[in-house]
Amino acid sequence: MATYRDYYEILGVNRNASEKEIKSAYRKLARKHHPDLYTGTEKQAAEEKFKEINEAYEVLSDPEKRAKYDRLGANWRNGQEWQPPPDMGDFHFYSSGDGEYGYSSGFSDFFEMLFGRGGAAGNRAGAWQVNIRGHDVESELPLTLEEAYRGGEKTIQLTTREICTACHGNGFRDAGICHSCGGTGSTAGSKTLKVKIPPGIQHGTRIRLKGQGGEGLAGGERGDLYLKINILPHSRFTLRGDDLESEVTITPDQAVLGDKITVATLDGPVTVTIPPMMRHGKKLRLRGKGWPRKDGSRGDQYIRVILDLPNHLSEAEKELYKRLADMRAS
Repeated sequence: MATYRDYYEILGVNRNASEKEIKSAYRKLARKHHPDLYTGTEKQAAEEKFKEINEAYEVLSDPEKRAKYDRLGANWRNGQEWQPPPDMGDFHFYSSGDGEYGYSSGFSDFFEMLFGRGGAAGNRAGAWQVNIRGHDVESELPLTLEEAYRGGEKTIQLTTREICTACHGNGFRDAGICHSCGGTGSTAGSKTLKVKIPPGIQHGTRIRLKGQGGEGLAGGERGDLYLKINILPHSRFTLRGDDLESEVTITPDQAVLGDKITVATLDGPVTVTIPPMMRHGKKLRLRGKGWPRKDGSRGDQYIRVILDLPNHLSEAEKELYKRLADMRAS
């Protein structure tokens, strides 16, 4: 008797899963349960889970093994005690005495009953020698509005976690806890990178730095680093999509009579005409002074007019306002 194993359930795929889906599921689970990522009792549990995942992949990734396994049907429950069905006369089952293998293959009794102790393909499903790609890492890259607008090269320094070279990520050394990493299997480090910022990059955009993420296991390639752009608040401008917004303060006489004033843009100061009878809160549009677009054009800049009194009024100015009030009242 052997314990039936539902290999599809172990990998979390349905029985019609494609080769690509099976491979993707295997890689995801192998990374999650790789024993080198755990220590102590958790490491032992991870080893058993990892063996189970490898066994399922060994069968489902091999067309011949998968076809033979599928002939058993899908009516068995995971964990149920199982014996070969009596109506499968042309189906060869292996016993513990078959073959010339005097060692354990590392696979379950159920696997060995179906495929024999020599049924493993070798390194593909062997004990955790599988190369595991490092984790992708995401970090935030703060930029001033001017840096995001102009682009260029920016030097950043990142704190990293690297696999401990003393214990190779196991957390133990010489029958005790590794003193280099304190049993965590990783050590803190830092690295300096130069990042190219494209002009006009938008808030929330992610920049990918290939091979700058987490370190791989068992010779696996490093993951990637994703830098999420965070454009910092600006004292003068607010970015909304492809448009910029800003404010300008004018006096009552400028609002009534109109005037020419200087306003700030990302390209430098420009002269803007205030039309007569300008009201508080109205917006002036500067075409093409906004954020760069991918097609080479630019958004606009909108200037909100704020009407305010001067900080100080002379007695003569106050008298003029009084005369104006009298005229409006008459």
